[in-house]
Amino acid sequence: MKNHALALGLAAVVMTAGACTNKNDDGNSAKTAQTPKAQKAAGTKTISAGLAPGGRFMQIAKAAGIDQTLAGPGPYTVIVPDDAAFGTAPAGTFDVSPQNRPQLTGVLTNLILPGTVLVADIDKAIDNGKGKAPLATMGGGTITATKDGGKTVLTDAAGHKATITQGDEQFTNGVVHHVDGVLMPSKTTKAPSVGQKAG
Repeated sequence: MKNHALALGLAAVVMTAGACTNKNDDGNSAKTAQTPKAQKAAGTKTISAGLAPGGRFMQIAKAAGIDQTLAGPGPYTVIVPDDAAFGTAPAGTFDVSPQNRPQLTGVLTNLILPGTVLVADIDKAIDNGKGKAPLATMGGGTITATKDGGKTVLTDAAGHKATITQGDEQFTNGVVHHVDGVLMPSKTTKAPSVGQKAG
């Protein structure tokens, strides 16, 4: 319960700070969402505009309404499974019908971290954590980062693993890390009730 509240609090603080920062200057949110170096690499595309519209992730994001969030100022760090990885999830998990929207939202927010978190930042956190680093997601869950054979591996609450295959894809409102697996929240059928234990 405390971890859930802490993760939500951290997400709220980062979102509020990002929103306040993005209202300053000349109204150009792209300037404040990233460092100048990252902005130069990112060009003019948001995460929503930069990811392949026909890819499975963006199809699901549109069905859940998350595509609009990923078009906003951010910054966000988005973990994007490759198309093949979505096929390994339980049947019906990514059904894009309106009735399944809460589940899709839960899964996708579990793949978004507040702020810009580069692979180097994750690796440093792993080193500082003596081989393990918890990453709080926008959905209130936690993904655990570790190293395996020089690669950065992310693990969800149920033990499903995904290796970062391509990291640090820069956009105006954040960064994307491509992975080879789907990381699920602890509950995928409905949002947990207040006080409900995760897992």
